[in-house]
Amino acid sequence: RVHNALASATAQALRCAAEERGLATGVLSGGVCQNRLLLERTAAGLEGLRVLVPERLPPNDGGIAYGQAAVASARGAPSTTASGPPRSSSTRSSWCS
Repeated sequence: RVHNALASATAQALRCAAEERGLATGVLSGGVCQNRLLLERTAAGLEGLRVLVPERLPPNDGGIAYGQAAVASARGAPSTTASGPPRSSSTRSSWCS
């Protein structure tokens, strides 16, 4: 039951985030996606979305860090300095209520 509840909640959050942003693709990664049962059940709850999962990178923190670096590079983010990463003034919108 715990696996089903977690997979369902994760799928719902991803569907809502994708809908808010007009996206048709979702990525399932992170250490929790090393659990095949959670990964498969979450992906099954994402009908209508293209679901990407790690194949060449680790699904844990290493893969997430790589993705964050890729997004920052694509957005032309300035490099990190000794004082730390640049701060963002944007606020997150609330996901589905």
